[in-house]
Amino acid sequence: MFNPPTELLPTATNQSGTRTAAVPSVGGRTGIARILLSRDTVMIYALVAFVIYAALFIPRFASPVSTGFLLLDVIPALLIALPMTLVIITGEIDLSVASIAGLTSALMGVLWGAGLDIGPVLIISLLAGVLAGAFNGLLVAVLGLPSLAVTIGTLALFRGLALVVIGDNAVANFPPALTSFFTSKIGGTGIPTVMIGVILVAIIFGVVLHLTPFGRGLFALGYSKEAAIFVGIKVVRAKFWLYVASGSVSALAGIYWTLRYSSARSDNASGLELTVIAAVLLGGVSIFGGKGSIPGAIAGVLLIGTINFTLRLGRISDVVLIIVTGTLLIASVVAPSIFEGVTKWLHTRRHRRTLPQASASGATRATASGVQERK
Repeated sequence: MFNPPTELLPTATNQSGTRTAAVPSVGGRTGIARILLSRDTVMIYALVAFVIYAALFIPRFASPVSTGFLLLDVIPALLIALPMTLVIITGEIDLSVASIAGLTSALMGVLWGAGLDIGPVLIISLLAGVLAGAFNGLLVAVLGLPSLAVTIGTLALFRGLALVVIGDNAVANFPPALTSFFTSKIGGTGIPTVMIGVILVAIIFGVVLHLTPFGRGLFALGYSKEAAIFVGIKVVRAKFWLYVASGSVSALAGIYWTLRYSSARSDNASGLELTVIAAVLLGGVSIFGGKGSIPGAIAGVLLIGTINFTLRLGRISDVVLIIVTGTLLIASVVAPSIFEGVTKWLHTRRHRRTLPQASASGATRATASGVQERK
């Protein structure tokens, strides 16, 4: 994360009279305590607690079959959440991700129906996602347009293009060996084989965000664009390539969706952007930018996916699932503000209590010093 230079920090005087930089701590916690009580770590605790609850009290949840279906369901959201985390950390957003996945699916259906081999079909479909992301990046990063307005527009644009490409038709005769692979499991664990690739993608994004200068610069960019430019971050280039990555991974999600269900349709992945954004924000990524992590975002996706899966096991309607997702989205935005407000109030209250004591102590020392001087 971006830290200000030490010489810009406020100073304090210790007992020996030496002035030192006063480095603030978050909530009075440092080191391991801060990590164990951070927002993303708390989300991991919540995920583990809910999984244990579901395994104990939800019928048919604790089985390899249920594990397999749960993971197969969350893979598209999990993939898209990875670049979305980086985009939101910079203070931007991408609402067109589900439409890019739908456009990719429609293009796959048309190309496969036209007689192309599956290899070129996959490559062209992936390139379509790259171009869609580059188009978003051009409008947001290069031209400087608001990402919210741009991606709302491209959400409708890409979904409309998908409908133009394939219409109301559905293509379902993809190679059986390929569709079987995308639903296959690792032995008797119930874990989908494609989760290996998803884990590799997650590791790549995690390393980029947390272990590279580029990733650390994204936090600075989320805090302040001017500060990011001051420390040498190429803002336009960084945002452009983030949108390219978002479009590319959304295309991968569209390919997975199509082959998993063996169906290419223009409305594939509809509404997925709501789930992704809710999960990312629930996982501790700040909607205002400058804060978040890949583990937290993954925990948010898995938590929402597990909640929805348990509701489906209880035969709850899809309308209720949408309501639950929307409620979690609102909570993930409102709860941090409430927590921050309460924390500031408690800090101010403690400060007001300690200030009179410090003043009285200082007055006592001054009186004693004056008495000694008179003697």
